[in-house]
Amino acid sequence: MSSATTTDPRLTAPRAAPKKRMRLSWSDPVFRSIVWQVLIVGVIVAIVWYLAANTNRNLASRRIATGFGFLSRNAGIPIGESPIPYDPSISTYGDALIIGILNTLKVAVIGVVLATILGTVIGIARLSRNWLVAKLAAVYVEVLRDLPLLLQLLFWYTLLQALPGPKQSLHIGDAVFLSNRGIKIPLMVWQPAHSLALLAFAVGLIGTWLYARRSRRRQEATGERPVVWPAALGLLVALPLAVWAMLGAPFQVELPVLRGFNFQGGGLISPEYGALLIGLVIYTASYIAEIVRSGIQSVAQGQWEAGEALGLSRAQVMRRIVLPQALRVIIPPMTSQYLNLTKNSSLAVAIGYQDVVSIAGTTLNQTGQAIEGIAYIMAVYLTISLSISLFMNWYNAHIALVER
Repeated sequence: MSSATTTDPRLTAPRAAPKKRMRLSWSDPVFRSIVWQVLIVGVIVAIVWYLAANTNRNLASRRIATGFGFLSRNAGIPIGESPIPYDPSISTYGDALIIGILNTLKVAVIGVVLATILGTVIGIARLSRNWLVAKLAAVYVEVLRDLPLLLQLLFWYTLLQALPGPKQSLHIGDAVFLSNRGIKIPLMVWQPAHSLALLAFAVGLIGTWLYARRSRRRQEATGERPVVWPAALGLLVALPLAVWAMLGAPFQVELPVLRGFNFQGGGLISPEYGALLIGLVIYTASYIAEIVRSGIQSVAQGQWEAGEALGLSRAQVMRRIVLPQALRVIIPPMTSQYLNLTKNSSLAVAIGYQDVVSIAGTTLNQTGQAIEGIAYIMAVYLTISLSISLFMNWYNAHIALVER
């Protein structure tokens, strides 16, 4: 006689509800939603087709050429600041537009870093217990947020243009000179050993991240976290230095020297680039400061009290307890400010800095390819903005609290 075994229904997986079949009836919500989506997509496609056909007819009637064939033609556009070799007599419009992208990225990347640092400092200063520091930070935020960005850019550009000439230039020591030609700074002579050392630093950065991630997982599993800083010191400092030393340890600094009516040698920060960078950083930092301040204030007061009860200083509580929690509130609006800084860099055309908007504008004026030029500018800013958004969204999801 066999005994029947019974199964606990709580241990068995629940059965999925049967799927409803779509009925070809307007009363069926699935069928109705599909019909509406097809109609909307069809209307959009029809509008786009009509605008494209109408544009092509108008261009053909005016004998205006279309396409991107002009990119291979000789540009002849003089460009003052070029991160890559450029000769107006032989370089093409494609080369000129690439330089415009690089100049835009040079402003956007450095501006985002500097604005984040300055905005964080100002935001923390607004919460300072020192009355003078808090009020100065508040005045900074309120004044700069109320002034138009274009006005600030013109102010900084006029200020840099008002500096004395090279012979009467202001100097900081014997290496940095400020004149109406720009800011001359020492420049290290770049050699292949420096490129390989930089590559070793990038490899060390990846290795440090992987080791820190492994340490965090081990802490979650065992409660013990291996010390990360010795490995980070070796990978980020010792490894690049070893590569640099094995390749001869080249280190040569080129100092600016006044010869005739201008400086020779060294690096140059032009008045246009300097004014644009200073204006964007100072303006955007005023908004980032408010984001940081509100993020810190969103953390419960009990977190401060708990940290101080453990014997931590106020700075330690801020760095180790409050800021990591405030980041979850700070990151989303901070992303918007990074996008605003990147898009606001298009105001460079007002002070003569040759970014992608300026160079593309000159290109379309010379070639008559207005549609292609505007499309190029839109594609560049769309790509940069989407890249920033994707990275910040990934970082925001990475630091998000995991519900248990």
